[in-house]
Amino acid sequence: MTVTELKGRLSTLTVLRGLLKKDELSVLLSLLNAESTDERLSFYGEFVSILAKSGGSFSTALKVLLTEDENPYIRAVASKKSVSASVEANLRQELKLFTELSSLTPDFFRSQWQYEGYLPLFDNDFTDFEAFYEERIKNVSTLGYGIFATHSMFRVENNRIIPVEVADSIGIDSFVGYEKERQQVLENTRALTEGRPAQNVLLCGDAGTGKSSTVKACANYYRDRGVRLIELRKDQLFALSYVMGAIAENPLKFIIFIDDLSFNKNDDCFSMLKAVLEGSAVSRSGNAVIYATSNRRHIVKESFADRTGTDDVHRNDTMQELLSLSDRFGLTVYFQKPNKLLYLDIVHELAERNGIDMEKSQLDVKAEAFALARGSRSPRAAEQFIKSLL
Repeated sequence: MTVTELKGRLSTLTVLRGLLKKDELSVLLSLLNAESTDERLSFYGEFVSILAKSGGSFSTALKVLLTEDENPYIRAVASKKSVSASVEANLRQELKLFTELSSLTPDFFRSQWQYEGYLPLFDNDFTDFEAFYEERIKNVSTLGYGIFATHSMFRVENNRIIPVEVADSIGIDSFVGYEKERQQVLENTRALTEGRPAQNVLLCGDAGTGKSSTVKACANYYRDRGVRLIELRKDQLFALSYVMGAIAENPLKFIIFIDDLSFNKNDDCFSMLKAVLEGSAVSRSGNAVIYATSNRRHIVKESFADRTGTDDVHRNDTMQELLSLSDRFGLTVYFQKPNKLLYLDIVHELAERNGIDMEKSQLDVKAEAFALARGSRSPRAAEQFIKSLL
């Protein structure tokens, strides 16, 4: 293959054409188009510099580009739609080109340019990209594509779903206590991964009992089964319709996570979430559930004035309206603050995990004093206490 042939094949990408906008291939194409020695050397240096930012390997960079690409072929296949023979044939040829690119070396450029000077090195390992892509297609329901293939947790910003670069990696085994409560959330998430009916879940209870961590641990536990988490703040609930539309045809499964949820009864976001839960927008797509946490069982804040309407009909209507949002979650899981025995069990387990060597009676006295200073016992207080001893 010559520089001219390589330039022509890159320039005529169709199915994977979006990859030409990525730095690695954009600069490579500029390098191939360069005519003077100075231009070639400048673009070559930029090309190697871009690779160095992600580890220095061209073949690895190509794998990432292909994995994150949302091209027409993978979207159609993931949605179980037919693909034309021409698109299929074009993709095969383009994957063959990527396989050839994985054999590219500095010597290729040196010989093509008849250049005898030193060219900076880059890594490149031969990769059969047809086989690589076939494997991803075969497992697209668990591996995903686009940004969902390389990240597990996401947030919404300016009406766009973007990855959380440093996601919480908490695992199910990190917890002590609340096994029954956590198992309910795990089982519901398992139903989602298996295509069975899954409920929207409200995790409510005292602060510091592990509600939010449970949701994130469930997402991590089922990541390899295709679960991803998208977090929305309460003030972003108007973006729910956008999020649902963006993931509607995606083969992965999604937890839409709303943390620390509470409303005033006149809050516009209250009506938005209620409409989504009531309208079964989630169940229609079949690939998403809403998990919300709240320190309140009834997540709409109620005043005494709401209870003292001038007539029974008004009062009952008001009360029903306030309670209705919580009731629309198919599963409510309570995380109550631990009693003294459970609190100390958590302290003992965490102390053992962290290698703290202290008489149990002394540990208990200190742990109780620590909780008293903070106003209550909780798993969070136990964890903070153990950290204070390290």
